[in-house]
Amino acid sequence: MDMLVTAGEVELDALSDHFSVSRMTIHRDLDDLEAAGLLRKIRGGATIRSGTQFESDFQFRERQDSAAKTAMAQAALRLIEPGMSVMINDGSMAANLGKALSAKRPLTVITNNAAVIDALRTEAGITLIALGGVYSAKFNAYLGKVTEDALAQLRADVCFISSPAVSGLEVFHMDDAVVRSKRAMIDQGAVRVLLVNHTRFGRAALHRLAKLSEFDHIITDTAPDPAACAALARAGLTLTLADTLEPQEADT
Repeated sequence: MDMLVTAGEVELDALSDHFSVSRMTIHRDLDDLEAAGLLRKIRGGATIRSGTQFESDFQFRERQDSAAKTAMAQAALRLIEPGMSVMINDGSMAANLGKALSAKRPLTVITNNAAVIDALRTEAGITLIALGGVYSAKFNAYLGKVTEDALAQLRADVCFISSPAVSGLEVFHMDDAVVRSKRAMIDQGAVRVLLVNHTRFGRAALHRLAKLSEFDHIITDTAPDPAACAALARAGLTLTLADTLEPQEADT
């Protein structure tokens, strides 16, 4: 799993050589890890990259692409002013943003993201509304009807939504419970912001979440492939590229 976190994908033969065991042993180990939902097997190896029905565990995603997540979080902070109410969804990208919110205090923060709850629960100047629900270790978040019902009673100045897949002009996710909680936040946010890594453009997942046009801001770390940029330009949608922005100074 450490090798997968570093490389994203590993080859069966390379694993066999590295651990000095047979290919069959590696096959069995990969089967066990896939059954646990930690990876997905592909021809000749395994990956923790998202698929149409697969997302790796939060504990591994939070260790990936840290520079890109930090850059996007800094870009997102520019949209927040002290005194606002802010919704943040599940996900490792959103967790990175949540941990930086104390720089914009006082704030009211509404979230189902356990990492954000842990980071902000003792912070002065942060009114934390922790959404209940059924805890998912895979997503490190609270999900389900309790979460959705709570969101229906709330309204926020801005909501931040992350996604593992953007195909064409639509946003996707592989888990229906996650989609429902994200959708509930989109519906209750006055300003809607999508946070998506540039590598996730041109990918689809099982469930459609939203149209890109539903978001007031689309933030990514750096420019995606030219085809994706051209499609957004034709639709009149603007990308905010975090790598072109100057870093913000945190409040002291």
